[in-house]
Amino acid sequence: MTDLRQLRALTAVVDEGTFTDAAIVLRTSQASVSRAVAELERTVGGRLLLRTSQGARPTVLGRRVTEHARRVLAEIELIDRLGEQPAQLRVGFAWSVFGRLTTPIQRQWQAEQGAVTFVQSNTPTAGLLEGEVDLAVVRRPLDDQRFETSLVGAEKRCAALAVDDPLVRRRRLSLADLSQRPVAIDRATGTTSTELWPTGAAPTEVHEVHGMEEWLTVVAAGAAVGITSEATADQFPHPGLRYRPVVDAPPIAVWLVWWRDDPPAGAAAFRRLVCERYAERP
Repeated sequence: MTDLRQLRALTAVVDEGTFTDAAIVLRTSQASVSRAVAELERTVGGRLLLRTSQGARPTVLGRRVTEHARRVLAEIELIDRLGEQPAQLRVGFAWSVFGRLTTPIQRQWQAEQGAVTFVQSNTPTAGLLEGEVDLAVVRRPLDDQRFETSLVGAEKRCAALAVDDPLVRRRRLSLADLSQRPVAIDRATGTTSTELWPTGAAPTEVHEVHGMEEWLTVVAAGAAVGITSEATADQFPHPGLRYRPVVDAPPIAVWLVWWRDDPPAGAAAFRRLVCERYAERP
């Protein structure tokens, strides 16, 4: 079986030109370098180096193996350096992160703790279950005991309307204003359902969508109206629609979620930061 010692010996001989110089670079004996190269030759089933009066030079097979060896050793070096780099926190979201709070949170975290990356994933756990992120921002309750769920804030609801919709002329809307319209609903990750309306007053027509991009397209085309978090309105303006507050709709709770048995190192600190930013909002 090929090991790193053999790969390092081969590349050192190719780079230095002799077994003696390779041994000096590797801080070992010439005999050790020769044994490592011989073992590698037996593994690959062919000669890798030719000894000449001018030193050692790679064969055709030797050049090919050396190219692969360099890539392997470079990847190993990157792995070894990971521990020296600041930990990067990956935070998933389905529709929006924290609205207008997103950039201040990101800047403060990066200044005080390290890198943070926001990853969009249109799944109920915003990429957490799929292994794409360390933490997830969700706006729907997760009934799964594998996850630790922490409430960090609440957001108002907004209606989304096509720019030519007559309701755009109003500064504020009520649920009743929207009850006679088709409503775009994402049952997998959205925060709107017909249960939002009082009994007997819910819209009779639902336009099912899958993800925010489809939702934006449907609403902008005037095929349906939408109701979403104010964070969506802050983060995702669209030239084809306008957002208006819905005054009688209940607020949307915002949770941070992570694996209960494998919490990321920055979970507690990130949660504190997000809670502080939500508490400071006017």
